[in-house]
Amino acid sequence: MSLRHSPIVAALILCATAAWGQSTREPHIGYLYPGGGQQGKTVQIIVGGQYLGGARLVDVSGEGVSATIVKYLRPPRNLQSDQRKAINKRLEEVRDKRLEELPKRRQPRSRSSKRKGRGRSTRPQPSKKKEPAKEKEKEEEVELPKHPLLRDLDSKSLRELGHVENILFFPRNKLQSNRQLAEMVLIEVTIDEDAPLGGRELRLKTSTGVTNPVVFQVGHLPEIRELEPNDRQAYPPLPDLPDEVIAPKDKPLTLPILLNGQIMPGDIDRFRFRARKGQQLVMEAHARSLIPYLADAVPGWFQATLALYDAKGNEVAFADDYRFNPDPVLFYRIPADGEYELEIRDSIYRGRDDFVYRIAVSERPFITQMFPLGAQEGQTRTAQISGWNLTETQVSLDTKPGETRIRHLAYHKANRFSNSVPYAVDTLPESDEVEGNDARKHSQLIRLPRIINGRIDKGGDADVFHFQGRVNETIVAEVMARRLNSPLDSLVRLTDASGKVIAWNDDHILKESHLHKDRLGLVTHHADSYLMAKLPRTGIYYVHLTDIQNQGGQAYAYRLRLSHPQPDFALRVTPSGLYVPFNGTIPLDVHALRKDGFDGAIDITPGKVSKGFALAGARIAAGSDHVRMTLKAPFKGNGKTRTLELEGHAVIDGKTVRHRVRPADDVMQAFLYRHLVPAEESRIYVRRTRSGMPPIEFAAKAPVRVPAGGAARVLVGTPKRPLLEEMRLVLKEPPAGLTLHDVSVVPKGLAFSLKADKDAAPTAFAKNLIIEAFREYRPKPKNGKPSSLRRYSLGVFPALPVKIVAQ
Repeated sequence: MSLRHSPIVAALILCATAAWGQSTREPHIGYLYPGGGQQGKTVQIIVGGQYLGGARLVDVSGEGVSATIVKYLRPPRNLQSDQRKAINKRLEEVRDKRLEELPKRRQPRSRSSKRKGRGRSTRPQPSKKKEPAKEKEKEEEVELPKHPLLRDLDSKSLRELGHVENILFFPRNKLQSNRQLAEMVLIEVTIDEDAPLGGRELRLKTSTGVTNPVVFQVGHLPEIRELEPNDRQAYPPLPDLPDEVIAPKDKPLTLPILLNGQIMPGDIDRFRFRARKGQQLVMEAHARSLIPYLADAVPGWFQATLALYDAKGNEVAFADDYRFNPDPVLFYRIPADGEYELEIRDSIYRGRDDFVYRIAVSERPFITQMFPLGAQEGQTRTAQISGWNLTETQVSLDTKPGETRIRHLAYHKANRFSNSVPYAVDTLPESDEVEGNDARKHSQLIRLPRIINGRIDKGGDADVFHFQGRVNETIVAEVMARRLNSPLDSLVRLTDASGKVIAWNDDHILKESHLHKDRLGLVTHHADSYLMAKLPRTGIYYVHLTDIQNQGGQAYAYRLRLSHPQPDFALRVTPSGLYVPFNGTIPLDVHALRKDGFDGAIDITPGKVSKGFALAGARIAAGSDHVRMTLKAPFKGNGKTRTLELEGHAVIDGKTVRHRVRPADDVMQAFLYRHLVPAEESRIYVRRTRSGMPPIEFAAKAPVRVPAGGAARVLVGTPKRPLLEEMRLVLKEPPAGLTLHDVSVVPKGLAFSLKADKDAAPTAFAKNLIIEAFREYRPKPKNGKPSSLRRYSLGVFPALPVKIVAQ
């Protein structure tokens, strides 16, 4: 089932699971506007989100980009009458100043001219009417709201003043505020001239935590920001204004250019540009690539559409996606010199602050297809490419040994950069499909193990391969296509010599309840097929590969793996941003993405750069796909943000296999679905704190065995006994039927009981428990009145392995 077409309506935006033991007011970024900047420029960016007060530091991944905090802005409220008057007065003062700067030979129309069009006109008019002295004095006492649009008003152009007026006074801004997006932090980002192009991860560090990462794109094209109003509504020209003050929407833009904007409810943004006959324009929108998932929107992201109009207003091109990618790309060969207008909107006219977009309009090289989609590790391989504005038809694939299975390539000449396309590097021998293999009698012989590079050349085409199999032999057939940007929606079948189907698969989905656990984290239609089957007898077997939608073409490439099982695993740790006090403990979730039936235990250890950190409960049990463990920070630190590295190792076929634990965030889509979205880095900030959890050590040997229908006593050793009298313990998401009771102070620390209900507690439970400690106390009375009971979190204990056993 494709998650893109889910009918479920969501309720709130969440981009990462909050970590236990950290503040309940976890800082969260909902959007950046604009979502990027040009090399060699310094830009001011609005960071919108929740609980961003006390922002102290901007953390940007990679090299060549730095940022600083300018100002925190509280959630804006609907403007009051006196505020509106004060803003209007200030705008007219600056507008009059701009008009006075115009050449005297051409004076604009008087303010008495009628304004046309819906809403307040943004056409510049001189101010002549003077307010009464008392009213003027009253207005001067009103402080302007703290809004980013009202900063540096004196330097704004007439068109920019019209944008400010439109945004602040347009009726849509009277809508109820979205609390998850209401707070703003203004930051200044400096991009070096040689900063590498592409996406970065930007986080804020606040007084209460580290935010989720958001995408910030570094580009090379000149950039502009939209100025409202810029929809289809036309304003008549003002002949008495000189050319230099005509609104930019009336002056065609010069290509190439990158357009930044936000779509609000019912909003349509249009940009006019001039183009020459024969230009092959690529208009590439970035919306979902900036914010992959929204929890309170269906299908779970900003679904942008692009439309191109000629000078007569005729629609000449339209796109609402690029194949299966929700971000649309328009390709258009200009038929005649003239002006064209590009339109962007949401497909169903939704909108809000986090509907942010970037549109690159240029003659950039754009790769639409590549073959093959990968190569064998260590082997020289050249891929054929085709698309728009390409000066090359071949590219060399980097196949150097390394852990990264899916890699990316792009090329550039002079100042023209192509898009990035993925390809796979594997260790198995490879061969190419030989056409004419569309039936069993013409099937292609394959010697296992093998990866076959092929295409479904046309609709209805089938590629058939055969191999010699033995009784009870286990065979794996895996397709990689959609994960490598191929539009192929594969169907794979395994049949015997008689044509009997042994096994088949359409879409292979790895998930745990509503949590999707594919390695990429961004695929919502899992169109790649996978099957693993045991052969019933010795003989010839056939593998049939088709497109289930009967589509095909040169772009419908694939990689088909036919082999025996290759047991392996990958690991993801969430969240990717952590905030922990010196010597404090926080919980982490580690997910195992198992391959080809591997079900052994996996141990997690800190990497080389994570010296001083300690893990508890850091083992994913055999047969399990997830562990909730804890991380303890060093007793001392420098108070700076650090990179956390973890490593997983397991024994497979008698050999120790090690893999890096890659950071990710547990992100919600459309109220229900969740995804492990990979992050570049796991960033951890070790902070100083006046009070917190005392040193804790469990006396019992792990795991604690709790009999079903009984109880087990647990002793906790700690030297700080005075605090224990006020400590209260709570289990975080325990299994049904397992409860914590009878907390008491004992000579060496603390003791409590774990009870397992005989009927409800699962006897197969063998995982970690996370216990959060709270300090609960009553301050001394004031003025003879008793104080109310107070409670705050001290943090969590180290993870406690527990096993429920039958009595």
